[in-house]
Amino acid sequence: MAKMEIGLYDVLDQAQMESHAIAADVYDEHIRGAQEAEQLGYKYYFSIEHQTSDVSFLSAPNVYLTALARGTSAMRFGVMIYQLPFHHPIRLAEEVAMLDHLSRGRIEFGAGTGVTSHEFMRWNVEFDRRREISEEALDIILQAWTEDSVTYHGKFFKFDEVLTSPKPFQRPHPPVWFGCHSAASFEYAARMNFHVSQNIDTDPVIADKFNTWRNIWRKEGHSTPMPKTFLTRHVHVAETDEKARAQAESHLATAVHPEAVPAGKGRDIIGATRLGYGPSGMRGGDPGTPERAELRRTFAERARSYDFWVDNGIALVGSPETVARQMQEQHDLIGHDIFCARHLFGYISPEAAKNSIRLFAEEVMPAFA
Repeated sequence: MAKMEIGLYDVLDQAQMESHAIAADVYDEHIRGAQEAEQLGYKYYFSIEHQTSDVSFLSAPNVYLTALARGTSAMRFGVMIYQLPFHHPIRLAEEVAMLDHLSRGRIEFGAGTGVTSHEFMRWNVEFDRRREISEEALDIILQAWTEDSVTYHGKFFKFDEVLTSPKPFQRPHPPVWFGCHSAASFEYAARMNFHVSQNIDTDPVIADKFNTWRNIWRKEGHSTPMPKTFLTRHVHVAETDEKARAQAESHLATAVHPEAVPAGKGRDIIGATRLGYGPSGMRGGDPGTPERAELRRTFAERARSYDFWVDNGIALVGSPETVARQMQEQHDLIGHDIFCARHLFGYISPEAAKNSIRLFAEEVMPAFA
């Protein structure tokens, strides 16, 4: 079997928030889940930041990660990704450095630009300039971590001799990941010598993008070992293939299984607002670039077809033996270094998700150690 490091991908999404009376209960439950995953041998824990979105309600990730840092002892953790255009880079650099100390060097820094235009509209941040903003922000963050002071004069940020503290626990700084979808993102990550992550595209598309990134990285002539690649997928494991599909299918192919959403739940919060998803959002009218058009197609197919999820590696579903085989075939194609499993998705029952986490840890993970 292939060797890869394995983690848990845990999203505080709309279903999670709807299933609890108060947000405090959601946070407590997910931190307990991280502690249990650590005991089962998961090496990583990641979640994702979104702003003004029903995709993720982790709107203040560093507050949550501070609690996580103090509640765990070995697991490496982070958000994959921070949406850089929504952050003050000096403040983010200092908070992550402090988190690195509070965890004694366990933080992973996942950075990216964001892909959903309605979030930017609501914050009055220019969606079409998000890449420029993000690149400036990362330059400043790296400077804050590695130099005595920050002096920077860019289009979006200007600082003069800012004295930042603390410097990170990890030297020279925590591992930097860049969430990549576009060709420009992969080129930037290769040039900057960053690790790269993916979570949405189909397996063949990701394999092609990762290979392109590797080739560009080699041409850059870096003197360090090649950075790592990260893949996250929906995973559901049960005792048999039939049971796993029966438990997971309706929570993946949501458009053809509306009965999977409890009565009064699953409201389209964003679509019901005055601004909606915006003209170039993933559910808007403008297809945008070919890459964004492909993402829109993938989202649409996922909603309509369970087979699309499984056939394209976006979800791994089955018995421990089946999921282990799927993981091996996926790794043969993509060659990723870290795999994170998202077991809690849709309105799948907590009991089924916990059983999946346990079976995956006990009967699938050992094959890839």
